[in-house]
Amino acid sequence: MLFPPRLTVVPLSLVELFPPPSMQVPDEFDRVIVGIQSYLSIRKHSQDTSFIVFEADEDKSAKEKRLNFLEAYPILRACDLLLIMAAQLHCHFWCPLLFALHHPSAAIDPSNLSILLVLLFLLAFPCSPLQDTTTFLLLHTGLTGYQTDSRKECASYMASLPVPFRYEYLMAETIFSQIMFLPQPPFKPIYYALVIIDLCKALPGAFPAVVAGAVRSLFNRIGDLDMECRTRLILWFSHHLSNFQYFWPWEEWAHVKDLPRWAPQRVFVQEVLEREVRLSYWDKIKQSIENAPELEELLPPKSVSNFRYNSEEDHGYTLSKEFREMVRGRKTAREITSWVEETIIQIHSSKFAIEVVIQTLLDIGSKSFTHLITVLERYGQVIAKLCTDQNMQVLLIDEVSSYWKNNTQMTAIAIDRMMGYRIISNLAIVSWVFSLSNIEQFHVSDRPWEILRNAINKTYNRIADLRKEIQTLKKSVLLAEDVAVKALKEFEAAETRLEVVDGQPVQAEKPGRLKRLKGYAEKAKDDEIAVREALEAKDALLARALEENKSLFVSLYKSFANVLTERLPPVSADGAFPKLRDEEDIDSMAIDLEEPSTMEMDHDNGRKDDRNSEKVTHRYSIKEQDQWCLCTLGYVKAFSRQYATEIWPHLETLEAVFGRDIHPLFRKAVFAGLCRSTTEM
Repeated sequence: MLFPPRLTVVPLSLVELFPPPSMQVPDEFDRVIVGIQSYLSIRKHSQDTSFIVFEADEDKSAKEKRLNFLEAYPILRACDLLLIMAAQLHCHFWCPLLFALHHPSAAIDPSNLSILLVLLFLLAFPCSPLQDTTTFLLLHTGLTGYQTDSRKECASYMASLPVPFRYEYLMAETIFSQIMFLPQPPFKPIYYALVIIDLCKALPGAFPAVVAGAVRSLFNRIGDLDMECRTRLILWFSHHLSNFQYFWPWEEWAHVKDLPRWAPQRVFVQEVLEREVRLSYWDKIKQSIENAPELEELLPPKSVSNFRYNSEEDHGYTLSKEFREMVRGRKTAREITSWVEETIIQIHSSKFAIEVVIQTLLDIGSKSFTHLITVLERYGQVIAKLCTDQNMQVLLIDEVSSYWKNNTQMTAIAIDRMMGYRIISNLAIVSWVFSLSNIEQFHVSDRPWEILRNAINKTYNRIADLRKEIQTLKKSVLLAEDVAVKALKEFEAAETRLEVVDGQPVQAEKPGRLKRLKGYAEKAKDDEIAVREALEAKDALLARALEENKSLFVSLYKSFANVLTERLPPVSADGAFPKLRDEEDIDSMAIDLEEPSTMEMDHDNGRKDDRNSEKVTHRYSIKEQDQWCLCTLGYVKAFSRQYATEIWPHLETLEAVFGRDIHPLFRKAVFAGLCRSTTEM
């Protein structure tokens, strides 16, 4: 559900137009509202599918999903709530402002104005125009009005709103709406996580139950949730539970064990448990689900490495042992490289050399993250010498994944560090992610997606860092130019300054000062040249990084196109798109209204959260192939949306990938992510 952003100014403007003590809204303002209603009733409603949180909402009209503030206006007017809705924070500073020194303000640059955000309603709870309109605006003001370093003040503000009814459910609605905001939430996700924790501690009797209700509501619709939002929910939920002793009524979700392994609810629980193990330890998480022993099957394997050469009977055991002794003996990278070439490559093969070297080095570095970094720093050259092309780098990633097959976190860390040391390229990571073994995991595990996200993020962050450094260097160049010009002018002025002695013009400045000024001028010029050279070097690095980024996205979309073309169902003869989910699959729950509510009745407003009191008969009828397509298309849309600013400059190159012969569902997902009109299809 969306809230038109410009309507949020209505209560705010009323406070300024009709301030206390009158606090009365005149009839002229009512006529303005009637005019707005008339305009909206005849305006064509459009919908941008790029930022839809629930995929099943794409077919619903935008009009149905708008929070109808205008319908609530007469009620708000009668109850004198319009003027209460405006948070008049500036009134606390009137006295200091009146007596302070005034300065004329400069004109505002339109390019620096922030875009009005469309407020999002997830509809996790039933709607009421009066209460939802009033409270949602107040809560949104609280979340966006305080900076991220004032989360305690924000929580305090939200917990003490001046409204005559209970609104805990709307606090949860508002916070989760911003957590799920696309393409990026207004603040970092950790900010909202801390606000939720503070509110749970401030309102222990009410807010935790409401948060649990919101989680259940989102869990029930997890199959329709955007893939990016699904990842955010997994990360937030696992972090939130880690702050409350991992307590959750897991028995409510024990049924997911009986669902197909590709069912979104089962995958969600599996990924939450995996993230919890990262934040704690395996035995602790197993203990936390003792009320639902069925879920133990979804726990990740215990974090034990899978070293290939544990037994003397293993082929390569002797070579691995000898290599380990060389590392312990602190042999240099050059000595080890020579040994590998003479002892392993010449006798066996390069592939076998990669297996022995990587398995052994990872085993040495498995004690801790510090050990891993030390091994990579000291012997990264040995690995790089073995993996000179993309195919060999893919074999390297295979060995990392094999060694840490029971620990997704360490797999991601090791690959990320190797990419940071330029041992492997982002293209090799894309090639590995789209290998057959990983493709089969797209819809049942986040493991390949996490590694792909890390690779793209690292490439993007490298470009962002270079751009920041270039901007800083450009300012330094201007400053160095100014210093050099001033130093040169000062030297030239001193050099040309003359005085008359005995009727003859002579140099006015002492030779020592002239020499010093000349040195200053030369040094300033050298500094300017050095800064310019540094800027040129950074420009060259940025150009190279942008070219790598272009190659990355071309490879990524080609890989997506290839795997989706093979698996997506064909278009019908009349040109209609194939449906991957039927209407009956959108809501696969049967409701038993006789079940008692898990949340208390809100006697102040007459609400009962029937959504959280549902007795659910669980089934999942989407076939595995269709679920694979839905999941992969969801990630296509998510990646396209998240990196749209980096993709658009290369769109002409990517047109070959998005050609007419490509599957229309793939093109639709890409265009939706890029906010590109689907009429171009």
